[in-house]
Amino acid sequence: MSTLSESKEIHVRDDVLKRLNDPSLLHTESYIGGSWVNAADDDRVEVHDPASGEVLARVTHAKAVETKAAIAEASSVFGMWSAKSGLERSNILRRWFELLRENQDDIATLMVLESGKPLAQAKAEITSGLGSVEWFAEEAKRVDGDILCSPFPNKRYLVMRQAIGVVGAITPWNFPFSMITRKISPALAAGCTVVLKPSELTPLTALAMAELGERAGIPLGVLNVVVGDAKSIGDELIKSDEVRKIAFTGSTRIGKILMAGAASTVKEDLKAAASQAAASSHRNAGQTCICTNRVLVHESVHDEFVKELVAAVQEFRLGHGTDPSTTHGPLIQPGAVDKVEEKVQDALLKGATVQTGGKRPTFSENSPLNNGFFFEPTVISNATIDMKVFREEIFGPVTPVFKFSSDEEAVKLANNTEYGLAAYLFTKDLARAWKVSEALEFGMVGVNDVLITSYVSPFGGVKQSGLGREESKYLQMKSVCMNLGY
Repeated sequence: MSTLSESKEIHVRDDVLKRLNDPSLLHTESYIGGSWVNAADDDRVEVHDPASGEVLARVTHAKAVETKAAIAEASSVFGMWSAKSGLERSNILRRWFELLRENQDDIATLMVLESGKPLAQAKAEITSGLGSVEWFAEEAKRVDGDILCSPFPNKRYLVMRQAIGVVGAITPWNFPFSMITRKISPALAAGCTVVLKPSELTPLTALAMAELGERAGIPLGVLNVVVGDAKSIGDELIKSDEVRKIAFTGSTRIGKILMAGAASTVKEDLKAAASQAAASSHRNAGQTCICTNRVLVHESVHDEFVKELVAAVQEFRLGHGTDPSTTHGPLIQPGAVDKVEEKVQDALLKGATVQTGGKRPTFSENSPLNNGFFFEPTVISNATIDMKVFREEIFGPVTPVFKFSSDEEAVKLANNTEYGLAAYLFTKDLARAWKVSEALEFGMVGVNDVLITSYVSPFGGVKQSGLGREESKYLQMKSVCMNLGY
């Protein structure tokens, strides 16, 4: 068992520092106005390795006082930052991108340790997140306006785009890097200043990013990171008159997959669809906001599809994220395992069948993984709409399969939820793809693909799955009418 080294600056397990090429990236305090700040009451909380249950670090537990200070810092420098030219902001963001890329091995290590995801997935997330930073670094140079046609000979109408102001960004634990970059990259590019509240379960990645932001030349106060109590920080961000936009990603979000198969679907198509369904449903141990939460399969191909799905899931290998052979890691905390287990048991009591998985795994004797927060990759068949796996977000490595007999029934089942973030459908029929895509009440739809997010397109849902879009508008439009005096 490793020990915790404690000093005024850092409270972190000693072997964690040894894993990093640059240990100075690891911080345990909030970053406010360019300073690393402890909570006023010196309160701290533990950050755990989900794969072993061990304590990685003790980080500050900020509350309202620190949040108000961060908002004040962001507000005080907004005028300076928004007044910089787009080229100046672009150059700074470009340098941040380069530093993040140069230090991605250390960032990936921190992500694996605090989130539990396998190293390959952590690196893939960083690649995706870096794309956001690079894209919006370039977009900072292209904040354009419009000159409108005037109905009057002596007047000219134009539209200017100006930064909204201070942005409050609240991010989840399941993607501790990319969820941050997709929020703050466009905000900073637009000229906004930011108060970021990362998840208290995975704060180390965010703090390392802030360290690199300062090295890149992001002016002090432009980017602030407040680590601590979610309710206290969130309440201050929401009620503050100085915070003009909230960018939030958290619970609850539901993604679904619609398998619009026909009786003539060939085996290869089913295998490909099952493989993608397995990948989407179990990505990050099922802990993503656009994970496949329910799989709807045409009754004519149901049995063959379930067979292919089980085969795909049984290829997964549980383990610690630092083990190269690991494909899937643990859930984030013990309570998450309890919730998944409860939903599986509910399904079994109501007549479902577990085709594979369905329980907590057992590792070799004396393995520290036995203390981790794991649940076996699971496939459930004979699922019905009265089960919790239909009504509630699973947020774990469970794929329930439901039958349908017509497109109309499938769409009705898919839309039978108050949430609407992402849906997916697989079909070779282009007309059917258009028809079903338009009928699905979701903010994002994937056709024959589950990897649908990109920094070049907006991210967001409808109904209870979101208001507005990620990577979208951090600029407000101002209409100007000029009377030319003639």
